[in-house]
Amino acid sequence: MTDVSDKLIVALDVPDALSGLKLAGEIGEAVSFYKIGLGMLTGGGLALANELKQDHGKRIFLDMKLFDIGATVEAAVRGLTQFDIDFLTVHGDPHVVRAAKEGAAGSNTKILGVTILTSLDRSDLDDSLLIEGTPRDLVIERAARAFEAGADGIICSPQEAAAVRALDNAEGRLIVTPGVRPHGADLGDQKRVSTPAVAINDGADHIVVGRPVWKAADPRAAAEAIQTEIARAHTTNVTFR
Repeated sequence: MTDVSDKLIVALDVPDALSGLKLAGEIGEAVSFYKIGLGMLTGGGLALANELKQDHGKRIFLDMKLFDIGATVEAAVRGLTQFDIDFLTVHGDPHVVRAAKEGAAGSNTKILGVTILTSLDRSDLDDSLLIEGTPRDLVIERAARAFEAGADGIICSPQEAAAVRALDNAEGRLIVTPGVRPHGADLGDQKRVSTPAVAINDGADHIVVGRPVWKAADPRAAAEAIQTEIARAHTTNVTFR
């Protein structure tokens, strides 16, 4: 069972580690789980991950979206596990997932396969020469293949969460959904979005929210409002894994 307060992962998409640490301090106990992505990597992201984990007891999602030949992915993941991170993303291609799982062996790090980015729609996929099919169909197929390859979970938009949860091999696997926006929030560069309650009710184990929290005049209050919405979803329709 997952603590309901861990359902919200706040993306620290700020310029550097000092800004991230300041933001986490402002949010305080309202959030226990943070995402650190590529944008922060050269700004001290790994040092921030270590400090939040070791000194502040936070859970850490390192969103690196690794993709390379198997040996390189395996080595990279093995090196990253020294930071005792909770979640790590790789591309959901089966060979990448299998290599990542080898690299994570013996650690507590969960490997999450990325399906289709939430900022992409069919026209973007056409530009990338990806096979025909709706983003939803491709997400479902990539999720199934990532699970078959051993992924602990997948990343998908909230619009696909219910369909992924219905997969035969989704039992016991994590579904983490970015592209979550509270009512009235600016969509930014996200295209396949939904609200926190809908994402949770559709089977997401964790939702990732960035700008609606860190761009708010009161980040703690913004996070607390999302936690309240998640808690209401929990008490109405959802049995959490």
